[in-house]
Amino acid sequence: MNKDNLLPQNDIHRRIIHLDMDAFYASVEMQEHPEWKNKALIVGQDPRRNGGHGVVATCNYVARQYGVHSAMAAIQAVHLVPKELLVFTKPRFEKYRAVSAKIHAFMHEITDQVESVALDEAYLDVTHPKVNQESAVQIALDLQKRIKQEVGLNSSFGVSYNKFLAKMGSEYAKPFGRTVILPSEAQSFLARQKIEKFPGIGPKTQEELHKMGVYTGADLQKAEVITLLQKFKKQGYVLAQHARGIDLNPVVTDSETNRKSIGMERTYEPAIYTEDEALTNLRNYCNHLEEEVKRRNFKAGTIVIKVRNNNFDTVTKRKKLKYPSDSRFDFYDVARDLFERTTSFLDDGIRLLGVTVTDFEQKKYQSISLFDY
Repeated sequence: MNKDNLLPQNDIHRRIIHLDMDAFYASVEMQEHPEWKNKALIVGQDPRRNGGHGVVATCNYVARQYGVHSAMAAIQAVHLVPKELLVFTKPRFEKYRAVSAKIHAFMHEITDQVESVALDEAYLDVTHPKVNQESAVQIALDLQKRIKQEVGLNSSFGVSYNKFLAKMGSEYAKPFGRTVILPSEAQSFLARQKIEKFPGIGPKTQEELHKMGVYTGADLQKAEVITLLQKFKKQGYVLAQHARGIDLNPVVTDSETNRKSIGMERTYEPAIYTEDEALTNLRNYCNHLEEEVKRRNFKAGTIVIKVRNNNFDTVTKRKKLKYPSDSRFDFYDVARDLFERTTSFLDDGIRLLGVTVTDFEQKKYQSISLFDY
């Protein structure tokens, strides 16, 4: 069987930018505390003062040199970094959202086709921009320069003809990276990458691919589509497309994600394998959701959790509260109960975890933006 005849026709006519702020939370903190720039700065609860609990929300590049990364157990970070260099600071999401809003305002001056993935990350479809500039690369350069000049923060971008390649590009040369992947270069670029660099391939999938002799994009390009489908189901089909530079997913604008809910979700790389880490993140989400609900004078009647594992199996569970509430404790009690019905997902590693509050008491309010971190 021809290994490509199951795949959709590629579309190389779009111009997509993926913008990713470099160590966003940590960079915001270092702006206000320049004395931390040469320290290993970790944004998250200090486990030495928190009974050993907590996870790393993000960290600066000094900390990353010692092996610290987002979603790592904070206590593990303590053991990796020399004591004299280690600094913990609590997340300040109100501050991060304010800075993010300014950056997103820049994006919306360029195009209405903006998909916010997180406070520090977004896709822009600049096939038909609002600015008088036809070059997607120049648009990205101008945006990166403006963020540096007016906000004082570094960012990285990738430019290509689809979202997958644009994201690959932004990750390729961090920090302050600039990567352009042309249609004629896509397959050769992907062939040179280790599969660990492909977004969406977690440790469990990596292990299975290694057993098949697949270590690079070139190896993945040689794999039969039918084999990947049989082995990994839906994810296998996505892998086959990505290996060949195919991603037909459109940029979904913020207005198209209109919803009567407030939610937080995050994709984890590496995945979560322990219940304690998952519940810690759920608790943090609920703390933040309480702030958002109270700020809008809402009370929520329903809690929804979303869990996805490394095999791309996804489950969404919801439960009504006994009474509408704006309390983090009520949110967490229900979220924890719902999560305990999905703990089998830990076996394959949880790569996405989210909590949403909805069914608001005040019906006159309309959509609320999704907040990720």
